[in-house]
Amino acid sequence: MRALRRKFMVDILARRRAGVLLHPTSLPGSDETGTLGASAFRFVDFLRRGGFSVWQTLPLGPVDSFQSPYCLSSAYAGDVRLIDIDGLRALPELPGGMPLDIVRSDPAAMYQSFRRTANPAQATLFAKFMHRHRRWLFAYGMFELCRQRFRGDPWWLWPQAFRQRDWDTLVKAVAEDKDVFRSFVFQQYLFELQWMNLKRYANEQGVFIFGDLPFYMDRNSVDVWWSKRFFALDENDAPVSVAGVPPDYFNEDGQLWGNPLYDWDALRADKFLWWQARIAAQLRRFDMLRIDHFRALESYWSVPANADTAKEGHWEAGCGAELLSSISPQERQCLVAEDLGIITNAVRELRDRFSLPGMAVLQFGFDGTRDNPHLPNNLAEHSIVYSGTHDNDTLLGWYQNLDGATRAYVLNLLSAAEESMPAHMIDVAYQTRAKLAVFPLQDLLGLDSSARMNVPGKAEGNWGWRFQWSQINDSIERDALSRARESDRLA
Repeated sequence: MRALRRKFMVDILARRRAGVLLHPTSLPGSDETGTLGASAFRFVDFLRRGGFSVWQTLPLGPVDSFQSPYCLSSAYAGDVRLIDIDGLRALPELPGGMPLDIVRSDPAAMYQSFRRTANPAQATLFAKFMHRHRRWLFAYGMFELCRQRFRGDPWWLWPQAFRQRDWDTLVKAVAEDKDVFRSFVFQQYLFELQWMNLKRYANEQGVFIFGDLPFYMDRNSVDVWWSKRFFALDENDAPVSVAGVPPDYFNEDGQLWGNPLYDWDALRADKFLWWQARIAAQLRRFDMLRIDHFRALESYWSVPANADTAKEGHWEAGCGAELLSSISPQERQCLVAEDLGIITNAVRELRDRFSLPGMAVLQFGFDGTRDNPHLPNNLAEHSIVYSGTHDNDTLLGWYQNLDGATRAYVLNLLSAAEESMPAHMIDVAYQTRAKLAVFPLQDLLGLDSSARMNVPGKAEGNWGWRFQWSQINDSIERDALSRARESDRLA
């Protein structure tokens, strides 16, 4: 099946396109976050009417207590908050008469209801899902079961037998709480059904889904617990050094992420199968995939575990060429390098050696240097241009916060009038040589800093922005469609 899937992978950047960056949690609705329900399908319709053929999301996995999609408890599982209960009723894989609303308060009861009411064909489909994803589903279900049993404690504080994954102990735990274990697995089945149903609809409408792969795993994740040998941990399962980045655009102290670093020798000895499986799984979920923090494949910032800030770190060599060589050419064709931050010639050479498109962010282009790679005239054709990313201020907020001299420099360089900004920046992005131009929905709506998605280095108050359908009117769609036509991005 995997070989068949590869055969039909599409080279999305074979032609010029436009896309929108919006995480599903930002969709409107009555739930605590946006879901994969009616608003998601309506958003696909909006994209198509506006001449967009790419929907870019953030990672879709289960998030931490700060709701960050870059601190996931699983490299494979989906965020069950995105499951739309009403939307489940229309899925043929589920019993039509099942009282699905009980999942809101009791996932275990949801599974029990399915077990009682599913017909043989529906039960078989669930069994096939469990078999197909067995390599990660058992570990994930076990991890969630243990987290519930041990009151949410991180895995390194569990009893020794669970912490060290004693097989007999784990099997006994599943036998004691079989329905609870299967309820966690069943929720992943529901997520998979809804996500693939949405993706199928989007693809039928000519919209490709562009996903995001966090480079590092959260320490309190099933992946670190289950595959400790691939992470740089000491004898007490504590990180030897942790991940981060040195001072950059966003933070003068750098960013101290705290994720455990990889044990690249162990991954190399295993022929990078852990990374291969992870990328392959995400390419079943997405049509194209961004490797977040790509520069760490060439060299990564290693910070002592007891450091107060990321400034105390140092660079260590990665093994990106070996890893990327282990991935099939068909799958590499679907990868994008997030090459932002402190980028060296060695990082660019690694990116170009494997023909991966890079990124440019127009907000980064105005530091006064004419060779700035983010300037519109300097963009490579085989690249993706953004007005901003989820880590940036909105385009309007960015422009409003520029000092007078920088604002004048931007206007002069772009031959723009004051009253045309920042919308003029969107026009410029459409007209660049980059094959794909992507815009956060906030920029298309002309929203200020209050609509910012994330402030890097700030733990709280992020990831909560949502739009309302009343903010999207016919003129926004008409303007986008006109821009797509004029820039030859109407796919």
